[in-house]
Amino acid sequence: MAKTPDLEKMTLTELTKLSDNVDQAIADAEKARRTDALKAANEAARNYGFSLSDLTKRSRSKSPKAKSALPPKYRHPENPAVTWTGRGRRPAWIAEGLASGKGLKDFAL
Repeated sequence: MAKTPDLEKMTLTELTKLSDNVDQAIADAEKARRTDALKAANEAARNYGFSLSDLTKRSRSKSPKAKSALPPKYRHPENPAVTWTGRGRRPAWIAEGLASGKGLKDFAL
């Protein structure tokens, strides 16, 4: 194993260079581990008669369904382009209307 440098005697430039070298060595080691893991996973899949891509593909029938947008239930009284589905946090214009004595029915479509 390499001799450990005396960090207290090193200049800032030397410490920065050492830090960069350590960061690069860590990245290289992680890349090597990832490559080894991928090779092992491919070999394990082959042992069962599959390719790794066969096992990691998502089936269309099992994929989660895309959420469709809910239709709006309420419309802003002054700006009809602004709507709310009735789900989630109440918009400020709804809260202000309720505070002024209006009901949700007053904003309903």
